[in-house]
This record gives sequence, C-alpha cells and structure tokens, in this order.
Amino acid sequence: MKKLILGLAIAASLSVNAQEKTKSSSPVTFGVKAGFNASTLSKVDQYDNDQKLKPGFSAGAFANIPVAEKFSIQPELLFNQLGSKTEEREVYYVNSDRYSREVDYKKTLNYLAVPVMVQYNILPQLYVEAGPEFGFLLGGKNKGDITTARTSGNTTTTQTTTFSEKIIKDLYNKFNFGIGIGAGYYFTQNFGVTARFTAGITDIYKENSADAVRNNAFQVGVAYKFK
Repeated sequence: MKKLILGLAIAASLSVNAQEKTKSSSPVTFGVKAGFNASTLSKVDQYDNDQKLKPGFSAGAFANIPVAEKFSIQPELLFNQLGSKTEEREVYYVNSDRYSREVDYKKTLNYLAVPVMVQYNILPQLYVEAGPEFGFLLGGKNKGDITTARTSGNTTTTQTTTFSEKIIKDLYNKFNFGIGIGAGYYFTQNFGVTARFTAGITDIYKENSADAVRNNAFQVGVAYKFK
C-alpha cells in the first residue's frame, strides 16, 4: 500500500512538472480584438451591379492554443456586423411624363460569430490563418431612402421617403457558415494588427428560389493578448 501511494505521488509530481514545462514553453493565451468590417451580400446573377460595401464592426475575445512548434488553434467569440449597401436607379415613362426612382438603403445583419482559425507562424510575430466561421443571427435592420421624381413638361416634382425597419427573422436562416483566410502581425508580445476575408457558404434566406445570397466580409483590426 505504501509503495502504491509512493508511486502515485511520484507520478503526480512528474505530471505536474511536465504540465508546468508545457505551460512555460507554449502557454495558452487569451485576448480581445476589435475592428472594421467592409461587407456585402453576393449572389451570381445579372442584378448585382448595385451592391456596395457596407461599413460595420466586429469585437470580442479569443484564446490562442499552441498545438505544435509553429501551429496554433484560435477560437474566437465575436459580435459581427455584416450586410450590404444597395443603390438602385430606375427611369420609366408614363405617357409623356418621365419618372425616376432612386433607392439607397443598407441591410445590417448582426451575428454572434465563432471563428475557429488554424494559425501558422511564418515568423514569431507573423502568422497566416484559415478556418471555418460559425454565425448565429441576432437580428438586423433595413434602413434607407426612396426618392421619386416626376417630370411633366418643364415641371419636376420630387418626393423622398425614409424608412427604418427591423428584419423579419423568420425569413432568414439563423445559422451562417463561412470560410476565413487571413494574417496578423504582433508588434509586441501583446499588441498586433489583423486582417481577414470571410466568404459565406450558406444562403442567408430560408426560402430562396433564385441564386443563393451569401455574406462576404473583409475585416481589419487590432488584437491584444493578455500575458
């Protein structure tokens, strides 16, 4: 019994020492990050020319877990603001009257995003990354202006309507999946800059008889690791 207890004590001691060495050589680090999003909703059809990049932001926390000398896995939990900016222009005639219709609006989609990036350190301070991103729709809003002008002879009358409304969540897929690729550079052990492009894979709408509409976003920001 004494030998068993002694053996267990030695094994526990060796295990603790090994864990301490592992922690000291390649510790798991935690941090926070925030940045700017330039996003759009893409689809492959002939009506896509009016899609513009919409500004937004992302912010959250991450853990960096070393798995090899130059490889690590970085899961993140982010608030991610996606969507698009749309400009529509239309001109039509009714008898001899000329009508023009201009629509400028933004669709904002807010997600709780969970990227899981595999990072490779080219240099101790420089890395590249790739991995999946899982998103969960929190809500969103459509906001914009509709301007209609009627020209009859030498007289033009213009009317502008502003709208702002929450999206109908039942029309949207609650789950969003994408693939991200990016890079980052740490100027110090704590502070760095990041860049990432995430291409959407899933359709944002539940029922869509046309081509799939997907989230795409380019993100740049800063990151801070707690040491």
